[in-house]
Amino acid sequence: MMQPAERLNGMGISAIRRIAQGAPEDAISLGLGEPTWDMPEPARRALAAFDGVCSYGPQPGRWEVRESIARYHGVDPGHVLVTNGTQEALYVIAQAFLNPKDEVLVPDPGFVGYPGVIRLAGAIPVPYRLSADDRFRLDAEAVAETLSQHPRTRMIILNHPSNPTGGGASLQALRAVADLARAKGVILVSDEVYRELHYGHRPPSLLDVTHDGFVLNSVSKGFGCPGLRLGWAVVPPAALPSLRIVHGYAVTCASSPAQRAAAALLDAREEVLPAARREVGIRFEALRDALKEHFGQDASPPDGSFYHLLPLPERETHDPLAFCLRLREEAKVVLVPGIAFGEAGRPFARLSFAALPDHIHEAVARLAPYLHT
Repeated sequence: MMQPAERLNGMGISAIRRIAQGAPEDAISLGLGEPTWDMPEPARRALAAFDGVCSYGPQPGRWEVRESIARYHGVDPGHVLVTNGTQEALYVIAQAFLNPKDEVLVPDPGFVGYPGVIRLAGAIPVPYRLSADDRFRLDAEAVAETLSQHPRTRMIILNHPSNPTGGGASLQALRAVADLARAKGVILVSDEVYRELHYGHRPPSLLDVTHDGFVLNSVSKGFGCPGLRLGWAVVPPAALPSLRIVHGYAVTCASSPAQRAAAALLDAREEVLPAARREVGIRFEALRDALKEHFGQDASPPDGSFYHLLPLPERETHDPLAFCLRLREEAKVVLVPGIAFGEAGRPFARLSFAALPDHIHEAVARLAPYLHT
């Protein structure tokens, strides 16, 4: 029998994928966080125009693509590494800078991909709590308290706006955490893939307070093209040689056609991003209307993203995964149990309202009999 490596002990596919893969054909998926609107025209044109030799590119990314990313962030192209999505960017950073038994602070609730990437580097994820009372926004004091209890901390990961909560981060909180990381000599990583999916006020970036950290982004969410698998990291230039080593051995380079499409999206961002925000706005209003109709509840938009946390009946919080599997089979609606994102998510299920508006209405109607307490 083929014996897996010890580093995989206790690891498996994420709860998001487990629930999605077994869904009945007639189920409505509010599980996966992916846009359901059409690929923007600038990306279509760039892909259609790609002809001739489809060659490898430079390991850190094609220069013209790095320039487009740099213009978007207001940095020098030498700060940019182009990757196969934000997940690869995080993987490369972890492999390049984490040692076995290092500790990494991660948000709770927080994206399911963080702990796995950390464990693959031999390091240990340590949660810092986000509070529902503050809509799960970044709490610098909670980060500082957790850091004080974990002297082996090597890295802090921020995610704002957050998956699964949509909670953001204030400029003050970002500055406080950046100052803390600098004082303690800790690497700071900021995942900002949902920053452009806001509802009137663009959330701040870590780059607004420091260029010493690592800022991750991609074309998957705000630019509506998760299938391109194209992301990037804005990094301190001194970190780039180490990142290139891991990136080169892991994937060689990012896809050349995807890079061209990403550059086209970035250069047309004044057209693409408002259109994406209109799409998520329509979907949020569909969710708000459905919640009012079936639960008598109003909903406030998140600071960013297309996620909403549904409270579970208290009787179901002892085994939220089993309850969400029941919803999948009986109500024919796919949700993700909040416990998948950390203990603080236990009382909730994550609903992705990136789905089509009609599907959102129907899904909430199907859920109502199961979620009324």
